[in-house]
Amino acid sequence: MRYRAFGRTGLQVSELVFGGGFVGGILIHGDDDTKLAALRRGLDGGMNWIDTAPSYGDGRSEEALGWLLKEVDARPYLSTKVRLDLARLDDLPGQIEASLEQSLKRLDRGKVDLFQLHNPIGPETTGAAIGVQQVLGANGVAITFERLRDQGLFDFTGITALGDPGSLRAVIASGRFDSAQVYYNLLDPSAGQDVPAAWAEPNFAGVLAACRAHGVATMNIRVLAAGVIATDLRHGREMPIVQGFDMAAEEARVRAVFDRLGERYGSRAQTAIRFALANPDLSCVIVGFAEIGHIEEALAGAKMGPLPEEALAALREVYALPPKG
Repeated sequence: MRYRAFGRTGLQVSELVFGGGFVGGILIHGDDDTKLAALRRGLDGGMNWIDTAPSYGDGRSEEALGWLLKEVDARPYLSTKVRLDLARLDDLPGQIEASLEQSLKRLDRGKVDLFQLHNPIGPETTGAAIGVQQVLGANGVAITFERLRDQGLFDFTGITALGDPGSLRAVIASGRFDSAQVYYNLLDPSAGQDVPAAWAEPNFAGVLAACRAHGVATMNIRVLAAGVIATDLRHGREMPIVQGFDMAAEEARVRAVFDRLGERYGSRAQTAIRFALANPDLSCVIVGFAEIGHIEEALAGAKMGPLPEEALAALREVYALPPKG
Protein backbone atom coordinates (compact mmCIF):
# COMPACT_ATOMS: atom_id res chain seq x y z
CA MET A 1 0.00 0.00 0.00
CA ARG A 2 1.23 3.47 -0.87
CA TYR A 3 0.38 6.58 1.14
CA ARG A 4 -0.32 10.18 0.17
CA ALA A 5 -0.37 13.52 1.95
CA PHE A 6 -3.82 14.40 3.26
CA GLY A 7 -3.90 18.02 2.17
CA ARG A 8 -2.43 20.47 4.66
CA THR A 9 -3.22 18.31 7.71
CA GLY A 10 0.17 16.64 7.99
CA LEU A 11 -1.45 13.19 7.87
CA GLN A 12 -0.40 10.43 5.51
CA VAL A 13 -3.35 8.36 4.33
CA SER A 14 -3.44 5.04 2.51
CA GLU A 15 -4.36 5.30 -1.16
CA LEU A 16 -7.36 3.06 -0.46
CA VAL A 17 -9.79 3.92 2.33
CA PHE A 18 -12.21 1.34 3.75
CA GLY A 19 -15.69 2.61 2.93
CA GLY A 20 -18.38 1.82 5.47
CA GLY A 21 -21.29 2.84 3.25
CA PHE A 22 -24.55 1.20 2.26
CA VAL A 23 -23.75 0.42 -1.38
CA GLY A 24 -20.92 -2.00 -0.64
CA GLY A 25 -22.37 -2.61 2.74
CA ILE A 26 -20.20 -5.33 4.23
CA LEU A 27 -20.18 -3.57 7.63
CA ILE A 28 -23.97 -3.32 7.47
CA HIS A 29 -25.17 -6.50 5.80
CA GLY A 30 -22.45 -8.99 6.72
CA ASP A 31 -22.60 -11.27 9.74
CA ASP A 32 -20.29 -10.41 12.63
CA ASP A 33 -17.54 -12.85 11.61
CA THR A 34 -17.53 -11.49 8.07
CA LYS A 35 -17.44 -7.90 9.29
CA LEU A 36 -14.45 -8.59 11.48
CA ALA A 37 -12.62 -10.61 8.82
CA ALA A 38 -13.23 -7.85 6.27
CA LEU A 39 -11.95 -5.10 8.53
CA ARG A 40 -8.88 -7.11 9.47
CA ARG A 41 -8.10 -7.81 5.82
CA GLY A 42 -8.36 -4.15 4.89
CA LEU A 43 -6.13 -3.08 7.76
CA ASP A 44 -3.65 -5.89 7.13
CA GLY A 45 -3.53 -4.74 3.51
CA GLY A 46 -2.38 -1.29 4.63
CA MET A 47 -5.59 0.72 4.76
CA ASN A 48 -5.27 3.23 7.57
CA TRP A 49 -8.59 5.08 7.25
CA ILE A 50 -12.25 4.07 7.64
CA ASP A 51 -15.06 6.33 6.46
CA THR A 52 -18.61 6.06 7.77
CA ALA A 53 -21.75 8.15 8.39
CA PRO A 54 -24.95 8.03 10.47
CA SER A 55 -27.02 7.47 7.32
CA TYR A 56 -25.12 4.30 6.39
CA GLY A 57 -27.60 1.63 7.38
CA ASP A 58 -29.38 4.03 9.76
CA GLY A 59 -26.45 3.98 12.15
CA ARG A 60 -25.55 0.31 11.74
CA SER A 61 -22.20 1.05 10.10
CA GLU A 62 -21.16 3.25 13.04
CA GLU A 63 -22.49 0.72 15.54
CA ALA A 64 -20.51 -2.08 13.90
CA LEU A 65 -17.32 -0.02 14.03
CA GLY A 66 -17.99 0.69 17.68
CA TRP A 67 -17.17 -2.92 18.54
CA LEU A 68 -15.08 -3.95 15.55
CA LEU A 69 -12.32 -1.44 16.23
CA LYS A 70 -11.89 -2.91 19.71
CA GLU A 71 -11.14 -6.29 18.14
CA VAL A 72 -8.17 -5.18 16.02
CA ASP A 73 -4.69 -4.04 16.96
CA ALA A 74 -4.45 -1.26 14.36
CA ARG A 75 -5.67 2.25 15.14
CA PRO A 76 -6.86 3.62 11.80
CA TYR A 77 -8.11 7.13 11.22
CA LEU A 78 -11.90 7.38 11.35
CA SER A 79 -14.27 9.84 9.74
CA THR A 80 -18.01 10.35 10.00
CA LYS A 81 -20.53 12.97 8.90
CA VAL A 82 -23.66 14.98 9.64
CA ARG A 83 -26.59 15.33 7.26
CA LEU A 84 -28.67 18.37 8.19
CA ASP A 85 -32.44 18.70 8.04
CA LEU A 86 -32.75 21.83 5.92
CA ALA A 87 -36.29 22.43 7.12
CA ARG A 88 -34.72 23.33 10.49
CA LEU A 89 -32.31 26.12 9.59
CA ASP A 90 -33.09 27.93 12.83
CA ASP A 91 -30.85 25.56 14.81
CA LEU A 92 -28.01 24.27 12.67
CA PRO A 93 -25.59 24.22 15.65
CA GLY A 94 -28.02 22.12 17.67
CA GLN A 95 -28.48 19.66 14.82
CA ILE A 96 -24.73 19.30 14.34
CA GLU A 97 -24.06 18.82 18.04
CA ALA A 98 -26.80 16.20 18.41
CA SER A 99 -25.67 14.25 15.34
CA LEU A 100 -22.04 14.21 16.47
CA GLU A 101 -23.02 13.14 19.98
CA GLN A 102 -25.07 10.25 18.61
CA SER A 103 -22.28 9.21 16.22
CA LEU A 104 -19.70 9.17 19.00
CA LYS A 105 -22.06 7.11 21.15
CA ARG A 106 -22.56 4.54 18.37
CA LEU A 107 -18.83 4.48 17.66
CA ASP A 108 -18.16 4.22 21.40
CA ARG A 109 -15.36 6.75 21.38
CA GLY A 110 -14.69 10.29 22.52
CA LYS A 111 -13.61 11.74 19.17
CA VAL A 112 -13.11 11.06 15.48
CA ASP A 113 -10.33 12.26 13.23
CA LEU A 114 -12.52 13.95 10.61
CA PHE A 115 -16.08 15.29 10.80
CA GLN A 116 -17.80 16.15 7.52
CA LEU A 117 -20.90 17.91 6.21
CA HIS A 118 -22.89 15.35 4.22
CA ASN A 119 -25.30 17.71 2.41
CA PRO A 120 -24.75 18.95 -1.15
CA ILE A 121 -23.91 22.66 -1.36
CA GLY A 122 -25.57 25.27 -3.57
CA PRO A 123 -25.85 29.06 -3.95
CA GLU A 124 -28.97 29.05 -1.77
CA THR A 125 -30.60 26.54 0.53
CA THR A 126 -33.16 24.72 -1.58
CA GLY A 127 -34.19 21.13 -1.97
CA ALA A 128 -31.42 18.88 -0.67
CA ALA A 129 -28.68 21.54 -1.02
CA ILE A 130 -27.51 23.79 1.78
CA GLY A 131 -26.58 27.33 0.76
CA VAL A 132 -23.11 28.82 0.99
CA GLN A 133 -24.33 31.36 3.57
CA GLN A 134 -25.55 28.59 5.86
CA VAL A 135 -22.19 26.86 5.49
CA LEU A 136 -19.91 29.86 6.01
CA GLY A 137 -22.07 32.47 7.75
CA ALA A 138 -22.94 33.27 11.35
CA ASN A 139 -24.26 30.28 13.33
CA GLY A 140 -23.55 28.14 10.29
CA VAL A 141 -21.75 24.89 9.66
CA ALA A 142 -18.15 26.11 9.57
CA ILE A 143 -18.20 28.08 12.82
CA THR A 144 -20.01 25.26 14.63
CA PHE A 145 -17.50 22.72 13.35
CA GLU A 146 -14.66 24.95 14.51
CA ARG A 147 -16.13 25.26 17.99
CA LEU A 148 -16.62 21.49 18.32
CA ARG A 149 -13.13 20.88 16.97
CA ASP A 150 -11.73 23.23 19.61
CA GLN A 151 -13.55 21.12 22.22
CA GLY A 152 -11.48 18.13 21.10
CA LEU A 153 -14.34 16.15 19.52
CA PHE A 154 -12.50 15.81 16.19
CA ASP A 155 -9.30 17.06 14.62
CA PHE A 156 -10.29 18.06 11.09
CA THR A 157 -13.35 19.26 9.17
CA GLY A 158 -14.65 18.35 5.73
CA ILE A 159 -17.44 18.68 3.19
CA THR A 160 -19.06 16.40 0.67
CA ALA A 161 -18.32 18.15 -2.63
CA LEU A 162 -21.66 17.55 -4.32
CA GLY A 163 -24.00 20.23 -5.64
CA ASP A 164 -23.17 23.42 -7.52
CA PRO A 165 -19.51 23.57 -8.64
CA GLY A 166 -19.21 27.32 -8.15
CA SER A 167 -20.57 27.09 -4.63
CA LEU A 168 -18.25 24.19 -3.85
CA ARG A 169 -15.26 26.15 -5.09
CA ALA A 170 -16.25 29.11 -2.90
CA VAL A 171 -16.49 26.93 0.21
CA ILE A 172 -13.20 25.22 -0.60
CA ALA A 173 -11.49 28.59 -1.13
CA SER A 174 -12.74 29.86 2.24
CA GLY A 175 -10.07 27.85 4.06
CA ARG A 176 -12.64 26.75 6.65
CA PHE A 177 -12.52 23.05 5.77
CA ASP A 178 -9.62 20.61 5.63
CA SER A 179 -11.02 18.02 3.22
CA ALA A 180 -13.60 17.38 0.52
CA GLN A 181 -15.18 14.16 -0.68
CA VAL A 182 -15.10 14.46 -4.47
CA TYR A 183 -17.21 12.59 -7.02
CA TYR A 184 -14.73 11.29 -9.60
CA ASN A 185 -14.58 8.12 -11.69
CA LEU A 186 -13.77 6.91 -15.17
CA LEU A 187 -17.36 7.58 -16.27
CA ASP A 188 -17.36 11.14 -14.90
CA PRO A 189 -13.90 12.69 -14.46
CA SER A 190 -15.24 16.26 -14.72
CA ALA A 191 -14.00 17.27 -11.24
CA GLY A 192 -10.41 16.72 -12.32
CA GLN A 193 -10.03 17.25 -16.05
CA ASP A 194 -11.49 19.12 -18.99
CA VAL A 195 -14.48 17.41 -20.58
CA PRO A 196 -16.19 18.18 -23.90
CA ALA A 197 -18.46 21.22 -24.04
CA ALA A 198 -21.43 18.92 -24.64
CA TRP A 199 -20.71 16.90 -21.48
CA ALA A 200 -23.90 15.83 -19.77
CA GLU A 201 -24.61 16.92 -16.23
CA PRO A 202 -23.25 16.70 -13.64
CA ASN A 203 -20.09 18.65 -14.32
CA PHE A 204 -17.90 19.29 -11.28
CA ALA A 205 -15.52 21.54 -13.19
CA GLY A 206 -12.61 22.92 -11.21
CA VAL A 207 -13.32 21.19 -7.90
CA LEU A 208 -10.06 19.25 -7.67
CA ALA A 209 -8.05 22.23 -8.89
CA ALA A 210 -9.60 24.38 -6.15
CA CYS A 211 -8.72 21.77 -3.55
CA ARG A 212 -5.13 21.65 -4.78
CA ALA A 213 -4.83 25.45 -4.75
CA HIS A 214 -6.03 25.71 -1.16
CA GLY A 215 -4.39 22.64 0.36
CA VAL A 216 -7.68 20.83 0.87
CA ALA A 217 -7.42 17.04 1.07
CA THR A 218 -9.52 15.08 -1.40
CA MET A 219 -11.31 11.79 -0.74
CA ASN A 220 -12.53 10.18 -3.95
CA ILE A 221 -16.13 8.91 -3.65
CA ARG A 222 -18.09 6.65 -6.00
CA VAL A 223 -14.98 5.37 -7.77
CA LEU A 224 -17.04 2.37 -8.93
CA ALA A 225 -20.17 4.46 -9.64
CA ALA A 226 -22.11 2.49 -7.01
CA GLY A 227 -20.98 -0.77 -8.60
CA VAL A 228 -22.09 0.05 -12.15
CA ILE A 229 -18.48 0.06 -13.33
CA ALA A 230 -17.52 -3.15 -11.55
CA THR A 231 -20.29 -5.44 -12.73
CA ASP A 232 -23.35 -5.76 -14.95
CA LEU A 233 -25.26 -7.36 -12.07
CA ARG A 234 -27.54 -4.95 -10.21
CA HIS A 235 -27.88 -5.30 -6.45
CA GLY A 236 -30.56 -2.66 -5.89
CA ARG A 237 -28.31 -0.35 -3.87
CA GLU A 238 -27.16 1.81 -6.80
CA MET A 239 -28.49 4.97 -5.16
CA PRO A 240 -27.77 8.10 -7.22
CA ILE A 241 -26.08 10.94 -5.37
CA VAL A 242 -25.77 13.37 -8.29
CA GLN A 243 -28.39 15.15 -10.35
CA GLY A 244 -28.92 13.81 -13.83
CA PHE A 245 -27.96 10.22 -12.98
CA ASP A 246 -29.34 7.89 -15.62
CA MET A 247 -28.67 4.16 -15.30
CA ALA A 248 -28.97 3.46 -19.03
CA ALA A 249 -26.53 6.25 -19.82
CA GLU A 250 -24.08 5.02 -17.17
CA GLU A 251 -24.21 1.50 -18.57
CA ALA A 252 -23.62 2.83 -22.08
CA ARG A 253 -20.54 4.70 -20.83
CA VAL A 254 -19.25 1.54 -19.19
CA ARG A 255 -19.58 -0.35 -22.48
CA ALA A 256 -17.80 2.41 -24.38
CA VAL A 257 -14.94 2.51 -21.88
CA PHE A 258 -14.31 -1.22 -21.73
CA ASP A 259 -14.86 -1.78 -25.44
CA ARG A 260 -11.77 0.41 -25.74
CA LEU A 261 -9.70 -0.70 -22.74
CA GLY A 262 -10.71 -4.35 -22.51
CA GLU A 263 -9.12 -6.27 -19.64
CA ARG A 264 -5.55 -5.12 -20.23
CA TYR A 265 -5.43 -3.18 -16.95
CA GLY A 266 -7.09 -5.67 -14.61
CA SER A 267 -10.73 -6.28 -13.79
CA ARG A 268 -13.23 -3.51 -14.34
CA ALA A 269 -13.06 -2.56 -10.67
CA GLN A 270 -9.28 -2.58 -10.70
CA THR A 271 -9.19 -0.44 -13.83
CA ALA A 272 -11.49 2.07 -12.14
CA ILE A 273 -9.35 2.21 -9.01
CA ARG A 274 -6.18 2.57 -11.05
CA PHE A 275 -7.83 5.40 -13.01
CA ALA A 276 -8.42 7.32 -9.79
CA LEU A 277 -4.92 6.61 -8.53
CA ALA A 278 -3.53 8.15 -11.72
CA ASN A 279 -4.75 11.56 -10.53
CA PRO A 280 -2.18 13.05 -8.12
CA ASP A 281 -4.78 15.57 -6.89
CA LEU A 282 -6.62 12.78 -5.06
CA SER A 283 -5.43 12.12 -1.53
CA CYS A 284 -7.17 8.75 -1.33
CA VAL A 285 -9.88 6.60 -2.87
CA ILE A 286 -12.81 5.38 -0.75
CA VAL A 287 -13.91 1.89 -1.81
CA GLY A 288 -16.95 0.06 -0.52
CA PHE A 289 -17.02 -3.73 -0.35
CA ALA A 290 -19.82 -6.28 -0.44
CA GLU A 291 -17.59 -9.31 0.21
CA ILE A 292 -14.06 -10.05 1.29
CA GLY A 293 -13.06 -11.01 -2.25
CA HIS A 294 -13.74 -7.42 -3.26
CA ILE A 295 -11.11 -6.27 -0.76
CA GLU A 296 -8.55 -8.64 -2.27
CA GLU A 297 -9.42 -7.36 -5.74
CA ALA A 298 -9.05 -3.72 -4.69
CA LEU A 299 -5.74 -4.31 -2.92
CA ALA A 300 -4.39 -6.10 -5.98
CA GLY A 301 -5.53 -3.23 -8.20
CA ALA A 302 -3.80 -0.67 -6.01
CA LYS A 303 -0.64 -2.75 -6.08
CA MET A 304 -0.66 -2.53 -9.90
CA GLY A 305 -0.34 1.24 -9.57
CA PRO A 306 -1.94 4.08 -11.53
CA LEU A 307 -3.20 3.54 -15.06
CA PRO A 308 -0.48 4.32 -17.61
CA GLU A 309 -0.70 7.30 -19.91
CA GLU A 310 -1.66 5.13 -22.89
CA ALA A 311 -4.86 4.11 -21.08
CA LEU A 312 -5.62 7.67 -19.97
CA ALA A 313 -5.16 8.89 -23.54
CA ALA A 314 -7.55 6.23 -24.79
CA LEU A 315 -10.12 7.30 -22.22
CA ARG A 316 -9.86 10.94 -23.31
CA GLU A 317 -10.72 9.78 -26.82
CA VAL A 318 -13.73 7.90 -25.48
CA TYR A 319 -14.93 10.98 -23.59
CA ALA A 320 -14.82 12.99 -26.81
CA LEU A 321 -17.21 10.61 -28.56
CA PRO A 322 -20.91 11.52 -28.76
CA PRO A 323 -22.94 9.62 -26.14
CA LYS A 324 -24.65 6.39 -27.17
CA GLY A 325 -27.88 4.95 -25.86
